[in-house]
Amino acid sequence: MKRRQFLTAAGAGAASMVAAPAIAQTAPTIKWRLTSSFPKQLDTIYGTALIFSKYVAEATDGKFEIQCFAAGEIVPGLAALDAVSNATVECAQTPTYFYIGKEPTLGYGTGMPFGLNARQQHSWWHFAGGGDLINEALAKFNTIAMPIGNSGCQMGGFFRKEIREVADLNGLKFRVGGYGGRVLAKLGVVPQQVAPGDIYPALERGTLDAAEFVGPYDDEKLGLHKIAKYYYYPGFWEGGAMMHLCINTAKWNELPKHYQAIVRNAAEAANNWMLAKYDAVNAPALKRIVAGGGELKGFPVPVMEAALKATNELNAEIAATNPLFKKTMESHDAYRGDVLQWWQVGELQFDTLMVRTRGRS
Repeated sequence: MKRRQFLTAAGAGAASMVAAPAIAQTAPTIKWRLTSSFPKQLDTIYGTALIFSKYVAEATDGKFEIQCFAAGEIVPGLAALDAVSNATVECAQTPTYFYIGKEPTLGYGTGMPFGLNARQQHSWWHFAGGGDLINEALAKFNTIAMPIGNSGCQMGGFFRKEIREVADLNGLKFRVGGYGGRVLAKLGVVPQQVAPGDIYPALERGTLDAAEFVGPYDDEKLGLHKIAKYYYYPGFWEGGAMMHLCINTAKWNELPKHYQAIVRNAAEAANNWMLAKYDAVNAPALKRIVAGGGELKGFPVPVMEAALKATNELNAEIAATNPLFKKTMESHDAYRGDVLQWWQVGELQFDTLMVRTRGRS
């Protein structure tokens, strides 16, 4: 009897020893740090990182905590990818096109001049191989990425003088970054990389002739309309700028599978939050800018045609020496060709109709 009782007790003890760690591992306590490429005062972009962190915490009953840091608090905004790559932080909120100097293919992750709008970019990422191609480009940086926001189509920026023809771009000191800056440089523009907080004084002093940032809501916050009254559209170099959650690959692989699923879904929810927020706040901001003296101007067609030609030339130059860029460009352009046929029939016709009949109902 004693032997049987001992074996029963021992068996129960062994079972509890096995079960306890398994139960504990279903909801481990994990703390990550996220560095953003944006300052806190940009409440929509930086706010998206906070929303994402909130969603993850809520879905894990506070077990998975992601603490957010604004640009400059851990590393500068443009060093976010490096911080993830070397595991200074576990993850970052940043657009991949900030890093085209490291790998030009990353421009397609956020959006290229004359590329896709917000919905098309999201669709290409998930259903036409875009995400796989960008993650292939990020592999050498020990990083994976997923969408975590989109600004929608951006504005072309505030200009101190009117742009009537291509020649007016020659020598223009324009705060415009990334791939769009490279394209416009072919047309004589002198691209300038200026941090958001420094744009206003640079424009005021005349160090800049023009500046673009995002759209009416964020541009109004920077006060650009107080100095340069001509507000150009569209930002053809950013038709739907996608933000990314970049995660250190090793740290990602350490997460339980259900935590990975929570991160993916929280990032998708934050992506929707950001785009919807911009749609809500840009319209009233644009009204205020115009009421305050800002003049809306569309870029002249010859300027956009010249920029399109320059874009195609630059893409071809890079594709000739970068196989991954070439593969990504071909995927992107093939998808764009197909989706625009549908867009012309459906979305474009409906949007055009609604704009034309605005105010009748």
